[in-house]
Amino acid sequence: MKNKVVIVGGGMVGAAAAVQLAKQGAQVTVLEHSPIDAQAVLDDPQIDIRVSAINRFSESLLEKLGAMRLLKATRVAPYYQLEAYEQLGNSLLFDAADVSQTHLGHLIENKLIQASLWAQFAENGVAVETVDTLPTAIEQNLDSITLHYADKSYQADLLIAADGGRSPLRALANIGVTGWQYQQSCMGVLIKLDAPQQYKTWQQFKPSGPIAFLPMRAPYANLIWYQDAQTLAAMSDLSNKQLKERIVEHFFELPGDFSVEQKAIFPLARQHANQYSQGRLVLVGDAAHTINPLAGQGVNLGFKDVAALAECLEELEDLGDSKALKQYERKRRADNLAMMSMMDACYFGFSNDITPLKLLRNGILKIADQAGPLKRKVLEHAMGW
Repeated sequence: MKNKVVIVGGGMVGAAAAVQLAKQGAQVTVLEHSPIDAQAVLDDPQIDIRVSAINRFSESLLEKLGAMRLLKATRVAPYYQLEAYEQLGNSLLFDAADVSQTHLGHLIENKLIQASLWAQFAENGVAVETVDTLPTAIEQNLDSITLHYADKSYQADLLIAADGGRSPLRALANIGVTGWQYQQSCMGVLIKLDAPQQYKTWQQFKPSGPIAFLPMRAPYANLIWYQDAQTLAAMSDLSNKQLKERIVEHFFELPGDFSVEQKAIFPLARQHANQYSQGRLVLVGDAAHTINPLAGQGVNLGFKDVAALAECLEELEDLGDSKALKQYERKRRADNLAMMSMMDACYFGFSNDITPLKLLRNGILKIADQAGPLKRKVLEHAMGW
């Protein structure tokens, strides 16, 4: 008899877990507040302001799950170079050629990634049910777990929480988190460029917070602007023309002229679940960890969770085996914590105007750019290898 798996949350990570475990023989049901029509989303010409920098590991997973084939027929944009700097001339430049690769990854709209995975549901027997309310209780015994809603219950061998940073399942299980809200928020700005396809993504560190350029499929690009919440709230009231004037003042390396198409503000938080599993319940993606989005690593960490969980569960008779779920936690917790800490070190280390620190960090960037083997190792880690 097939193991029953219930996944709460059909976002990018939850959908990937659904397809992967279905391919391994499980009977999978996804519970989602807002089910999507995958083909309609893939065909939709409306650009999503939410975009992810998918690294090579995540690409391999999406390829394996059948999603990358669909994505390549949509608005994907490969990037070959990644540059980080505070002052021009003291930059750290990563190039795919440094590791003998054709590209470092792809910039892809979140809605397209999700839809490409949902398009695999029917072929792999993944069922979807719409839930309109929050779950009310989790009940566990030795051989099953039951998730209760006000009007319905779902029994499974394994329950996966892929329900985001404010995970109701995590709260129901009384799994605590450690973390904090950052003092800044982040504005994403979708622009339309009068320029050919760009292949380099870059980040510039400023005392007020970093800014970044993410080249999407031409003619579009995404700008990321960190600032205090009050300043960004005022900026969100500007007209697109006025916002463009502010962008021109702060983003010095934009290629060609551009128009502002959309803008949105995202709060920033770091949190890490105190445990990734409890009995037959397991957390993946943002339910387990949310990270400063400085380098666009959030969904890549979530996809690594999926791959590690699938590996730990492969060929098990009981997918809710607590020892296997704890093994998954051991595999992922240290790596996630290391990435979270590294992003925070960059964020806090550069978001100030202290002269001695400024000299030190610019020197470090210059030295790191010339540190061949070490630079290669960092690049391979960023690619997910």
